[in-house]
Amino acid sequence: MNVKCSLLALISFGLTAQARASADISQTNFSKRSAAICPGYTLHYKTDSDRGFSASLKLAGKPCNVFGNDIADLKLDVNVDTQDRLHVHIQDAAGKQFQIPYSVLPLDKGSKHFDKGKSGLKFNYFQDPKTGFGFKVQRGNDVIFDTTGHPLIFEDQYIEVTSNLPSNANIYGIGETPDWFRRNTTNTIKTLWARDAADPFQENVYGSHTIHMELRKGKFHGAYLHNSHGMDIALANSTIQYRVLGGTADFYFFGGPTALDVIDQYTELVGRPNRIPYWSLGFHNCRYGYKSVYEVNDVIANYSKANIPLEVAWTDIDYMDRTRDFTFDPVNFPLAEMEKQLKYLHAHNQKMVLMTDPAIQHNSTYGPYARGHALSTFVKNQDGSEFIGQVWPGYTVFPDWFAPSTDKWWSGELKRYFDQLPIDGMWIDMNEASSFCTGSCGTGKPENEVPPYPWTVNPPPVYRPLNTSNPLLVPPYAIHNPFVELSNKTIETTALHANGVADYHVHNIYGLMMSKATHNFLTGYRPNKRTFLLSRSTFAGSGSLVNHWTGDNSATFFDLHVSIASMLDFGIFGIPMVGADICGFNGDSNEELCARWIEAGAFYPFARDHNVIGAIPQELYRWPAVAEASRRALVCC
Repeated sequence: MNVKCSLLALISFGLTAQARASADISQTNFSKRSAAICPGYTLHYKTDSDRGFSASLKLAGKPCNVFGNDIADLKLDVNVDTQDRLHVHIQDAAGKQFQIPYSVLPLDKGSKHFDKGKSGLKFNYFQDPKTGFGFKVQRGNDVIFDTTGHPLIFEDQYIEVTSNLPSNANIYGIGETPDWFRRNTTNTIKTLWARDAADPFQENVYGSHTIHMELRKGKFHGAYLHNSHGMDIALANSTIQYRVLGGTADFYFFGGPTALDVIDQYTELVGRPNRIPYWSLGFHNCRYGYKSVYEVNDVIANYSKANIPLEVAWTDIDYMDRTRDFTFDPVNFPLAEMEKQLKYLHAHNQKMVLMTDPAIQHNSTYGPYARGHALSTFVKNQDGSEFIGQVWPGYTVFPDWFAPSTDKWWSGELKRYFDQLPIDGMWIDMNEASSFCTGSCGTGKPENEVPPYPWTVNPPPVYRPLNTSNPLLVPPYAIHNPFVELSNKTIETTALHANGVADYHVHNIYGLMMSKATHNFLTGYRPNKRTFLLSRSTFAGSGSLVNHWTGDNSATFFDLHVSIASMLDFGIFGIPMVGADICGFNGDSNEELCARWIEAGAFYPFARDHNVIGAIPQELYRWPAVAEASRRALVCC
């Protein structure tokens, strides 16, 4: 299969598609309201440099304090990075606002000796008597970003930047969200807050990507906001409006002029896609709910009997001992039998991938926890105790990727694991990070207590009361995350990392940091082999480390349809090795749906059949029409 040609065909199809649904938007007139009460800024003390200039921005009037405290003194830096990339950074002069550390996401800094006069992008600023400082970014005679008529709002917990758009603009990107490829610019809010949610249409899910590109007058351009905070990106009233819960306004603009040019310019900045092993382009099979290694053995054999090429056999958390990382169920998935399975697969030129989660059971008799606790590698509560949530093995702690010892501890646990069973690739899941409860619900609980899953309890458990006066738990501006509390089903936003930063500021990069630590282990463990690493949560730059699947979709034709747009979204995000669960994850699939899905899914770069525990089996050999469609789609001429 010519994967490159297939992707180009999909992109060509997707760019001509029209939006078929829209999300309701609230506060669509917010930009008009804020313009009336916020004074904006004035520019002072401009200093030119070889690649641009720096200046001070001063609050132009009485603070409006719309959703926080206005910051009076800002710093503006404008730099031409390359011929097609312009960097515009507005930050607080005191440097107190959180910014993504370079060590977490090392952005390309451009050419030190680039002649700014040769840039294809131009920056022009102006002073409006009503709205204050504003700016335009031009490509030739075309203005591609224009804040005219909209004041800059820069507060400690709220930043707002608004740019004018043409009517019915052609916008692509911004996610992660299951949606049609072309974003509806009439009344849409895209929320960026990494969330464990089963692919609800047009809502925020597992990853956070601010990159978007726009097709205007036959040419593409793009913009990326480098910021890890939760945010809404609103498309309404012929504007794109960034409403961000903190940090700085750190923008990069890309000149295109083709769609692939914009993606190339973006990935030059955040990191090129990782080099995948050739075998990963084949067909993969998994399900949540295999009862034993022997059942998986039968699945592998049945694919062979049906003449359906199975490249990789996966097992979900079922293989673990009490769903604890780095362990093997001694009864149903004993290590000796797993070793035999791996040996069999390798003898038949096939591979094995298993799942690992970030959550570690809070139990001092469990080696990974005991060793991590001794090194202080876990996220803490405000009082210095360990934050204890709930995931599959019960009450759990979460690795703090900012702690100096965490990477060493994580690599050590993975080495012990791989030395037992040298699997071919890894699957990291639940890394938004996901927790089944709200708050540190395991604090004070006995180590040997394993609570029931909350969705099995009636009435559901009651957790700590919400402190609405704490702005880290309930910030003044409520992004359109479906839950009132940002901490729902994740690490508490007030929890602290080793660098003293609250999780509120770094929630969206948890998955990126886990990906980086895991990728570093894999490249060190097998220095002469390409790694395969699949991650559910992603951020800008994740594509240089991991690949992605679109999470817990459903067995419906609608989800099959939406999956095509999701593939294209992740091409823009710089993660081209992407796929959706073929035949659907949640619910029972059927012969017609599964046959149609494998006919499309064979052209996903990452093609895997996967479904949920309790659903009917849907391996591709289960139905005659699906088996025949699979052989035709997967076996190359």
